[in-house]
Amino acid sequence: MGLYKHVRMLWKKPQHNLAELWKTRLMEWRRQAVTLKIERPTRIDRARSLGYKAKQGFIVVRQRVMRGGHTRPQIKSGRRSKRYGTRLNLRKNYQQIAEERTQKKFTNMVVLNSYLVAQDGKHAWYEIILVDPQHPVIKADKNINWIVNRKHHSRAFHGQTSAGRKGRGLR
Repeated sequence: MGLYKHVRMLWKKPQHNLAELWKTRLMEWRRQAVTLKIERPTRIDRARSLGYKAKQGFIVVRQRVMRGGHTRPQIKSGRRSKRYGTRLNLRKNYQQIAEERTQKKFTNMVVLNSYLVAQDGKHAWYEIILVDPQHPVIKADKNINWIVNRKHHSRAFHGQTSAGRKGRGLR
C-alpha cells in the first residue's frame, strides 16, 4: 500500500489517541477566521485525488460554514398563509456554499474542487483548492491549463464543481 492509502485509512477509522488532537484542533479552528488561507492541505490524500499539486499557482483555503436550516426572510407586502413558514430548506449543500464564499473572497482565483475536513454541531469546515489561471506555471502545465480558459473562471457560481453538480442532480 502506498502512503496516501494509509493516510486515507487513518481518516476513515481514526485511532483513539487522535481524539484529543481533534478536540484541540477544532477549538483552535473555531477561534480562527471564517475564511483562512492555509499553507498545506489537512487531508493530503483527498486533496491530491481532487487535483491539488504542491506547486506555484495552487492554494488551499479552509472555509467555515454554519450548519442547520435557514430561516425565511421577514414577511413583506401582504399576509398570506404560505408566507408563514419559518424554516427554509437548503437548495444548496454546505460544500457548495463554502466554495461560493471562497470564490467571492479570492476573485482572481478559480475553484478547482473541495472536500470536507471536519464538522461539529454548529459548523462544517471545508478545504477548497484554488488555482491561479494567470500564473505561468499553470499555463505551462498541460493537465490543468484548461482552467485558463475564461469560461471556467466562475465554476463555483455556475455549479460546475463536484459539489455544484451534485446539488444539480448530475452526480
